[in-house]
Amino acid sequence: MSGQAASYYNEGPPQGQPQPNYGNYQQPNYPQPNYQQPNYQQPTYQQPPPEPKPAPQYYQNVPESGYSFDQAFKIEKPKWNDLWAGLLLIAVFLGYVAVSGLTIHKYATDKGFNGGGIYDSANDFSLDTNTLVLFVFVLVVALVLSFLYFMGARHFTKTFIWATGILNIVFALATGIYYIARKQYGGGIVFLLFGVFAIICFISWIPRIPFTAFMLQTAMDVARGYGHIFLVSAIGGIVTVAFAAWFSVTMVSIYVAYEPDSSGTNPSCANGGCSRAKVIGLVVYATFAMYWVSEWLKNTVHTTVAGVYGSWYFFSKSAGGMPKGSTRGAFRRATTYSFGSISFGSLIIAFINMLRQACSVAQRHEAAEGNLVGSIFIWILGCFISLLDWLVTLFNRYAFCHIALYGKAYIPAAKDTWAMMRNRGIDALVQDCLMGPVLTMGSTFVAYVCALLSYLYLQFTNPAYNRDGNFTAVIMAFAFLIGLQVCQIFMTPIGSGVETIFVAMAWDPQVMINDHPDIYYKLVQLYPKVQQAVHA
Repeated sequence: MSGQAASYYNEGPPQGQPQPNYGNYQQPNYPQPNYQQPNYQQPTYQQPPPEPKPAPQYYQNVPESGYSFDQAFKIEKPKWNDLWAGLLLIAVFLGYVAVSGLTIHKYATDKGFNGGGIYDSANDFSLDTNTLVLFVFVLVVALVLSFLYFMGARHFTKTFIWATGILNIVFALATGIYYIARKQYGGGIVFLLFGVFAIICFISWIPRIPFTAFMLQTAMDVARGYGHIFLVSAIGGIVTVAFAAWFSVTMVSIYVAYEPDSSGTNPSCANGGCSRAKVIGLVVYATFAMYWVSEWLKNTVHTTVAGVYGSWYFFSKSAGGMPKGSTRGAFRRATTYSFGSISFGSLIIAFINMLRQACSVAQRHEAAEGNLVGSIFIWILGCFISLLDWLVTLFNRYAFCHIALYGKAYIPAAKDTWAMMRNRGIDALVQDCLMGPVLTMGSTFVAYVCALLSYLYLQFTNPAYNRDGNFTAVIMAFAFLIGLQVCQIFMTPIGSGVETIFVAMAWDPQVMINDHPDIYYKLVQLYPKVQQAVHA
């Protein structure tokens, strides 16, 4: 099976087959001492070199046919890694279930007070059924736009990239102009700055669009022919929408159950126990739980899809073909042995996203108050946090490709994968590929549409609890969060394909040349630097 086994981590080729000439990638590049003795008027002689150090044993001995995913990609012991993170995620989720159950029960008990639709609520101090209806609209818009965006990526790859950049620019500038027309000068200027920044980014994209379009097309071609990648994307998106709906009901219920009212009209507070501090604490906890669970969902989808793409790269042209049940095997590994590692990586992203969410709420609040300086300062701070989020997410996603195939713990997988990619020069390809920024921009576009929808909804329905605009920033921030997470999970399988191909090329570039020559030579034509990476 040519090239399947000879990877960066290989022990050696299958028994009975000659050693292919893979260059230096089989062994770490240890500098060799000069064994030629210096000439001190003595005969010069050549000493035999020492035996080379063995490479880490990642070679998988598989049968000629009928092998499973677990046989193709065996896990080294210990099989279970980062269990503490997995147990902590379960504990946080159970806590979220308890908070949700208690607050939703209180909401149902006093439903008459909070209304059954948009305009019939007697609640004039906190979120109510009016807000719940808004979140239903937000979920529908997020679902429809995410599905359309996914279909655009599936059928119109190059146009999809151009449309993403242009739509973000147009939407940012139009939103900024709209805010200024509504005399919301802080928010308007921030969106105009965002539009200018998007223009600068898009101009820098243009030379790299053909390379990115080809990588996207390759990933989509594999998705059409192997595994159940589109099904995984659909299931992940539906589960995310359901979880976002649950989160929306929980969020409204927290305000209904514990928001204090100076006039004493909140029936949920008749026996005391209501306070602003309790509301803030529960909202922060529920938001963090939502971020962590949704990140875990997204990364589980990513790890599952990465297992399918890894199977295609190493085994699709072998005598035995793809491992049987690649999708099921990859999902089973992601939810068992690698559950803790995925939880660990998701925890880091969830914490950073909480900081970004706080900046988003603060920035919208300052903009609503007309504080231009404060709004711009918080926007700049949010940009730095977004940059940190991008860097950590980049490391995360490539580490999860390693975890998908070999089940390592999170930190060793992240270190090994990135070191391997840098040694190969694949990191340069990653930086020049626009797949990550394109999908991020697309998800951000959906999120901004959801945020704008929430703003317009509040303006036109004018609920009693928001007559002074105190809840506008909070509601817009949560609408943004819902739209962002739903679209990101829908689009995860597309980015997963490109990222797994890069990681697999770093493991064993010779497989790309031998088993996928059409892809390799087209890639060389569009991006000549790839030859330096392959032959590093």
